[in-house]
Amino acid sequence: MGLKQFERRLERLVEGTFAKAFRSGLHPVEIGRRLVREMDDRRTVGVKSVIAPNRFVVWVSEDDRARLEGLQHALLHDLADYAREHARQEGYRFVGPVDVEIDTDPGMSRGDLVVDAAIDDAGADLVGSLVLPDGTRTRLGPDPVVIGRLDGCDVTVDDPKVSRRHAEVRRDMEVFRVVDLDSTNGTEVNGKAVHDHVLADGDEVRVGDSVLRFEAS
Repeated sequence: MGLKQFERRLERLVEGTFAKAFRSGLHPVEIGRRLVREMDDRRTVGVKSVIAPNRFVVWVSEDDRARLEGLQHALLHDLADYAREHARQEGYRFVGPVDVEIDTDPGMSRGDLVVDAAIDDAGADLVGSLVLPDGTRTRLGPDPVVIGRLDGCDVTVDDPKVSRRHAEVRRDMEVFRVVDLDSTNGTEVNGKAVHDHVLADGDEVRVGDSVLRFEAS
């Protein structure tokens, strides 16, 4: 998904009930654009890659915060995805989970916007996530994550072509691997059958008819 598609998602957030409230003042698309600009301005060159900020605080006026209240949960989710997509396109790497929050400054007026961006490695052990077809995000860490049809699996996939314990994503030093658990129909990464495969940002893992996306954030 490109940034333009994310902008359309942000625009759709304020359609209908919220459209009138956003005819003037701060618009979610503005926040997204400022957020990625701060990523670019505050990125730093690491030993092997360009490191981008992963923690963002969006400062707005009390008036704008009140107008955002009804859609804040969806907005924060989409802004985090917007940041991940920008990092993917630019080849940036995160050293911790992407986190976006909104706060208010009593001294700000309607339409004012400040975004603080910082590199935060406090959650570095958790860098990595699986995005399910419905958009649900499962964070990956040091413990293996089992994908399968059983209710007891870490990621339960309601798909008759998925084995009860189909595959597992494991942390291996500084990478994540997907390992097929001798499933009936096998596991694919980007259309190719795999048994033990190192995952790269954006890889699509297919189990049965379901596709999960791996994100290094």
